[in-house]
Amino acid sequence: MKRFLLIMIVTLAVLFVSSPVYSADAVKIGMVTTLSTKAGYLGEDIRDGFKLAINQSSGKLGGVSVELLVDDDTRKPGKGKQIADRFIKRDGVKIMTGIVFSNVAMAVVPKVVRDGVIYVSPNAGPSALAGKQCHKNYFNTAWQNDNLHEATGSYVNEAGYENVYILAPNYPAGKDALAGFKRFYKGNIAGEVYTKLGQSDYAAELAALRAAKPDAVFFFLPGGMGINFIKQYAQAGLNKSIPLTGPAFSFDERLLGAVGEAAVGVINGSQWSADLDNPANKQFVAAFRKAYGRTPTLYASQGYDTALAIGAALKAVNGDISDMDAFRSALKKAEFASVRGNFKFGSNQHPVQDIYVRKVVKGADGKYTNVIHKKAFTNHVDAYASQCKY
Repeated sequence: MKRFLLIMIVTLAVLFVSSPVYSADAVKIGMVTTLSTKAGYLGEDIRDGFKLAINQSSGKLGGVSVELLVDDDTRKPGKGKQIADRFIKRDGVKIMTGIVFSNVAMAVVPKVVRDGVIYVSPNAGPSALAGKQCHKNYFNTAWQNDNLHEATGSYVNEAGYENVYILAPNYPAGKDALAGFKRFYKGNIAGEVYTKLGQSDYAAELAALRAAKPDAVFFFLPGGMGINFIKQYAQAGLNKSIPLTGPAFSFDERLLGAVGEAAVGVINGSQWSADLDNPANKQFVAAFRKAYGRTPTLYASQGYDTALAIGAALKAVNGDISDMDAFRSALKKAEFASVRGNFKFGSNQHPVQDIYVRKVVKGADGKYTNVIHKKAFTNHVDAYASQCKY
């Protein structure tokens, strides 16, 4: 019996020594996102874009095996906090991503980054986290909230509109949206309205808008809110006399599929478009269509880029995230081929990138989509970067 045990011990020792020295454990990435409510497709697209990057590399990012943990925050800050806390305490997550809405981000991100977790935002970019509440562990691969609205404000100003009515939901991203628009639009504001987050009936707002007699409207209403507003705007006959403008969030491809002809011709600001002419984007759009049977939205592109950015950092540290300083440093270099082309992190770890205005068109296939109309900004830096001190 002793001889048998000795042989077993020696055999196991030989096997251990001859095995690779790296751990086979996958790096866990926690994704807190919105998958339900009428805004659920926003989180779905972020998740699907992120998963596409993983699937294209056979379960890896940057050559490192990863495990993606996903849960639905139901657009509720409290639920987002619960999920993040569980990911950290139960699952040992050190990298987190996924949040769609800025009110959820403001509830979740500050504590997550203080707990030593790297958070990489694929969407929400509230001004507070870009400026005075910035943190070394917080990155944003999408934009700072104001940016796409700034591009539309610049376009509306150049187009000569002199009396614009503006509206957005009453939450951090809505306030950032209108602040961004007004930063570049220098004409008269015919009315400034904040609606309820998740609102579906805009009859009162449309009546007030009509009475204000603006020469254009700028609105930020993502997801189901935007679908309802555009439909009701067209039903009221306002689209025939008062042009609509907005950010890409109000005119993503899935939203366009729901509203159809009512959105044709609308100008919207975006850092990304399916028709951007670069190799990384062409590959991404084709692969996403093949995998999911639909054209990607900007949310999907942001999820994909976020995965690539994390993958580049994982590759640089050989999958070892025990040294978070090294991982953070590698992430900040942003050594990946972004689907939007030019991309780097600024001093506050938000994108420095080109931003465009797009136009909604009906394609030869009968489907509604966006095409680039013109470039609004080159290597644009957000307005809050100078406030970031860490």
